[in-house]
Amino acid sequence: MLRATEPRPLTKTEARRIWLHAQRLDTNEPFGVGPQAVAAAVDHLGYVQIDTIHVIERCHHHILYSRIPAYARADLRQAQSVDKSVFEYWTHALSYVPAKDFRFFVPAMREHRREGHRWFASVKPEDTRKVMRLLRRDGALTIRDIEDDILTEKEHLWQSRKPSKRALQLAFYTGEVTISERTGMLKTYELMTRHFGWDKPPKPATSAEIIAYLLDRALRSQGVVSLDSICHLDAPSKAAVRRLIEARVRRKELAPVALEGAGKQEHWIRPEVLEADPPADAGDGPVHILSPFDPLVIQRKRTELFFDYGHRFEAYVPKDKRLFGYFALPVLVGQDIVAAIDLKTDRQNKKLLMQKWSWVGKGAARASRKDYKRRIEEELDRFERFQLAE
Repeated sequence: MLRATEPRPLTKTEARRIWLHAQRLDTNEPFGVGPQAVAAAVDHLGYVQIDTIHVIERCHHHILYSRIPAYARADLRQAQSVDKSVFEYWTHALSYVPAKDFRFFVPAMREHRREGHRWFASVKPEDTRKVMRLLRRDGALTIRDIEDDILTEKEHLWQSRKPSKRALQLAFYTGEVTISERTGMLKTYELMTRHFGWDKPPKPATSAEIIAYLLDRALRSQGVVSLDSICHLDAPSKAAVRRLIEARVRRKELAPVALEGAGKQEHWIRPEVLEADPPADAGDGPVHILSPFDPLVIQRKRTELFFDYGHRFEAYVPKDKRLFGYFALPVLVGQDIVAAIDLKTDRQNKKLLMQKWSWVGKGAARASRKDYKRRIEEELDRFERFQLAE
């Protein structure tokens, strides 16, 4: 008999089922429809990453579409700009996060206000005063509304040449302004307090509350967690998260598991999840053409451990060295990643272009391909309609 603190063996099949259920990728319509579904999805996942690449639909729309079959881009706009149930801020990357979690980000905003931000060290106080004056006087604005900038040299490839844009970005990180609306990737900036109708922001969370938030967010959206998966690109938080995990294990609120193939890497799970009836076999479950920035894929080592599939993001890889293609999308069929498809949306001619189709995992077995191909092509038809919808 295993002792209470001795890890229980967990197969990859069990772990995949638990993670897919936590990600809500094992059912067809887990969050319902409309702006309320967007808010519910962002709340459950904890964040939805934003990215500028537009070979196909941008990843924030794509990630939501994967969990909301009837998703419309206007639903996200409603949630952000009207209902104000989500807002933009930095997690491991720029993301949509639940507005109800705002207080967990206030300490980072205050730190940037106090110590500056390394990406915007060149912002001059007079540029910040200028954009804040315009916001207070004229209301919400985009960078296109500021016409008197004197362009400067870029300090790195992705930086704007407009001092006002950098000043607005710094004010975003310090929490003085928020992004109240997006049109494509054109951001509308607004005073934070005016956007939300606050006299002052919510009270900041304590350090202990933030650590608990990180752990609980991961448990909810990942099911089976490790220090790396909880603290993705946030190594400084690992020591405090480990202490909290150890305390919860002692209180039997968490149970250690020995995940097949993980070696010495430790994993934990809530006992009620471990003891629950296993989720239904997802072998015939939904087909998802996933974004390379999807939470199921963004942590590459974790995806490879659970699915025996190492995704490669090759947009910045020389063409002759690409394996899957410029912007390959992993294809999940049931509980297996079986293909990687490199797609491109031709918006002018209104069609979805197939650049390359690579079989991976179970899809590499020729005997399985006929059924997989039929199901994937059915989903590609739906995916094309989503890509081309206004």
